[in-house]
Amino acid sequence: MIGIPLGLAYSNAGEWLVHKYVLHGWGRKRSSFWSFHWLDHHRVVRLNGHVDEAYERSVIGWHPQGKEAVLLTAAAAAHLPLFPIAPFFTGTVIYSAINYYRKHKRSHLDPEWAREHLPWHYDHHMGPNQDANWC
Repeated sequence: MIGIPLGLAYSNAGEWLVHKYVLHGWGRKRSSFWSFHWLDHHRVVRLNGHVDEAYERSVIGWHPQGKEAVLLTAAAAAHLPLFPIAPFFTGTVIYSAINYYRKHKRSHLDPEWAREHLPWHYDHHMGPNQDANWC
């Protein structure tokens, strides 16, 4: 059962690292695959008061939300070989990926909910420094 808190800590650290160094690092370069996050998602959210209406469409497609879902699925799937030796850890990592997508989507469809339940994420997009409050 120690795998549950370890999985939560690991997933949170992974989210922080990927967000800071990949999505906000490499993602600032227009030529980068990762630019969908900074150049598309952040721009739209900033212009629309934290709303990203693209989350209303199907997740299936090669658009920012589809790429986000593919990357989260791939990250979760990469941990499946650990299941036989660390089932609680692996399950928690998979849960964390699903939970991240659900909450991220909801936060960009319902800014008031985001303000109340994910204030750090709201501030990440709408505050003066979009390079803060990674997760």
